[in-house]
Amino acid sequence: MIRTWDKSRALYERARHSLTGGVSSPVRATSPVPLYFSSGRGARLLDVDGNEYIDYQLAWGPNILGYSHPRMVEAMRVQAERPYSYGAQHELEITVAERVQACVPCAERVAFTSSGSEAVQLVQRLARAFTRRPLILKFEGHYHGWMDSVLLSHHPRSEQTGPRERPHVVQESVGQVTNSVENVIVAPWNDVDLLEKLLAEHSETVAAIMMEPVLCNSGCLMPKPGYLQAAQELAHRHGALLVFDEVITGFRMALGGAQSYYGVIPDCATFGKAVGGGLPLSVVGGRKEIMEMMFTGGVVFGGSYNGNPTSLAGANAVLEELARDGGAAIKRANCTGEKLRAGLQHLGQQHNLPLQVIGFGAAMCLHFTRRGDLMEYRDTLEDDSQRLQRFLYLAMEEGVILVPDGRMYVSTVHNQQDVEETLATFARVFARL
Repeated sequence: MIRTWDKSRALYERARHSLTGGVSSPVRATSPVPLYFSSGRGARLLDVDGNEYIDYQLAWGPNILGYSHPRMVEAMRVQAERPYSYGAQHELEITVAERVQACVPCAERVAFTSSGSEAVQLVQRLARAFTRRPLILKFEGHYHGWMDSVLLSHHPRSEQTGPRERPHVVQESVGQVTNSVENVIVAPWNDVDLLEKLLAEHSETVAAIMMEPVLCNSGCLMPKPGYLQAAQELAHRHGALLVFDEVITGFRMALGGAQSYYGVIPDCATFGKAVGGGLPLSVVGGRKEIMEMMFTGGVVFGGSYNGNPTSLAGANAVLEELARDGGAAIKRANCTGEKLRAGLQHLGQQHNLPLQVIGFGAAMCLHFTRRGDLMEYRDTLEDDSQRLQRFLYLAMEEGVILVPDGRMYVSTVHNQQDVEETLATFARVFARL
């Protein structure tokens, strides 16, 4: 099938005269062609030119139940007949908070916000207030939002990184306030010895160690066995908190996120994407004495849309669905994804491609690289980005969509047929590569 994207291209050109850059988020313009979609159902999307795709973007992660899931549709239909927001209390806040508590080990108390970036701002403020310390220790390649205080050393170029034993704190955007680098120290991930040395140097000033427990934003790299446990022990030994950014892994790697999967309970954690099932919602969960500082410790927090019933109606539906039968839907998504991941790795070997497919079932990433092990951000700097872009374009031509950095998200509704079609498609793509 020859695909054309004439209508998408025309809409993109039109959008450039009104929307800044023609898109609502600059990363969306990195797709081979910025596609415009008209509908979607299950694991499939339809664009304005009439092309159908097996979708592994899932709106960059949130649509854990796929598109137009009946329970989500019904929840939105019912809520549409009620007020969209109160700016005040309603019972759905309690219901969803209790659902989060039932799933997430660290969530003694819960707070709702609207985006992952907001949740990170809150949890870092809480950590600094609770410990009375100024510094956050973060890791190279880990992404915690686009705001000045955290957009640091996410994707630095190799010449910017500095010595591995003492990485530079690298600002990622023009216009960031210059003193943002003074509030953060950066470490390479997955190295216990270097983490211990850095903490020893800053033992009295580090408020929290913050990390993605699986490095999803820089290639879906997995923690070494025992690394998360060691980070927790080191944090507490030095009087710091352990904070997990589970915006991606939450309600995806397992019903209770990476913390339940690995059995490492952080002091606080942030959640987003899957928790709202596609609605704008993020969550901070943590120990009671930390979270209650918003009321007993002078920590300021607010937001007109916090806990709005529209987003929480979606969250209530998605969390009910994910928790059904002991989390069977999430287990199924990860099982389906693992079959896909193994199949892709095998196809790469068949076609003699330098390919590594890294991650877990419901979130993985393709790396065109000859490196044997990918354990930290610096290892990904050797990836063949040109080959990846060629692959993404060919895959889109063949009817499969990925996140533009090579990530693939698997939903609860991707099935064996989707896997088989995807592998057959990628076999053709790999042959063309």
